[in-house]
Amino acid sequence: MGLFRMSLAATAAVAFLATTSAAPPAAMVSPARRDLKFNFGQDKIRGVNLGGWLLLEPWITPSIFETTPDEAVDEFTYTEVLGPAEAKARLEKHWSSWITESDFGEIASKGLNFVRIPIGYWSVTPLDGDPYVQGAYLWLGRALEWAQGANLKVMIDLHGAPLSQNGLDNSGKRGPVQWGQGNSVGATLNALNKIRDDFASHPAVAAIQLLNEPMGPKLDMNVVRQFMKEGYNNLQSSNVAVAVHDAFQGVTGWNDWGAGMSSLVLDTHHYQVFESGMLQLDAAGHAAAACGFGDQMAAANKMTISGEWSGAMTDCAKWLNGRGVGARYDGTFNFNGQTSQYIGPCDGKYSGTVEQLSEADRANIRRFIHAQMAAYEKADGWIFWTWKTEGAAEWDFRMLTNAGLVPQSLGAIGKFPACLRFR
Repeated sequence: MGLFRMSLAATAAVAFLATTSAAPPAAMVSPARRDLKFNFGQDKIRGVNLGGWLLLEPWITPSIFETTPDEAVDEFTYTEVLGPAEAKARLEKHWSSWITESDFGEIASKGLNFVRIPIGYWSVTPLDGDPYVQGAYLWLGRALEWAQGANLKVMIDLHGAPLSQNGLDNSGKRGPVQWGQGNSVGATLNALNKIRDDFASHPAVAAIQLLNEPMGPKLDMNVVRQFMKEGYNNLQSSNVAVAVHDAFQGVTGWNDWGAGMSSLVLDTHHYQVFESGMLQLDAAGHAAAACGFGDQMAAANKMTISGEWSGAMTDCAKWLNGRGVGARYDGTFNFNGQTSQYIGPCDGKYSGTVEQLSEADRANIRRFIHAQMAAYEKADGWIFWTWKTEGAAEWDFRMLTNAGLVPQSLGAIGKFPACLRFR
């Protein structure tokens, strides 16, 4: 999750608003190659991300960054400006408190069956010269035990790669997209191999994601696809599904790739707040766009999930686009010379709690969430971003569920007419 969400998927979703029926789904790739630990392709994935825990994102936990200089905009600069001793002390406090064993029990109590756990390469196989500090990988191991105890399955998600695969703070290093240069691809594969060796056999680990959100339009897609093929091959002897992100190429853009790769999960992320055209939609338009995107997912010829999405219809949450960047919605966005046009005020649109939102906004968020769940279950399911925040209600599954904005019976989602009304 982070700064510049590409508009490719959003544009395609808008195009679906004019359609009246979904394209017929292509044949599914068989998931039968391994003795998997989840019934992929039959049971729906319904999960949450544990964002902001083992890999920092300033907007999820702004308090961690508010006590640092302005140049601390990601985990790289956070550890760089604090130095190893102080960064280690602060991060150990965060790792031990932001997510605990009780969170896993609460996640399961809300009817969910999956957690996606983001982690950076530096916590797995650190590289010389990096300022990052170690310790998060130990907490990943503990999390797997907690998940097993709560009867939850886990997707381990390599969220940050050397030299940054997307230039966003969620990669660990905001700035230029340089992954693919030097030995960055090999170092990424090394991190995945260690995750495989250490955790693929764990009964809670049902999937490993090779790389979160590689910025396809800024990368050589031949390199991206070759990396994914090698990463997949390295996991062939493990009984886990292998998840690949669509690299912002669109879900059907991968229909001609992956022949013979069973147990493959295509992950696509659907946000409607990082592109001006989507931000201008009204509440009904947002729900309709989600329904159209679900049709695209169902038309893919692979097991397909929306591994990140939220209840947000603006980008007004503090630091959502990056520390000090501003919001597109109210025209304050300014990053590397890129600016935005005013759409509306952020006052009243961003709230630390659901109760602080207007009744109309609460109703619209509830409808938007219902529509997305129904849409993504046309394919193989969804994983909400994120489980909890310090104060971004539209992104906080725990808060939204406790406020009654998430369906109480997740198994009945497919029966909701949430998308039919927009046909």
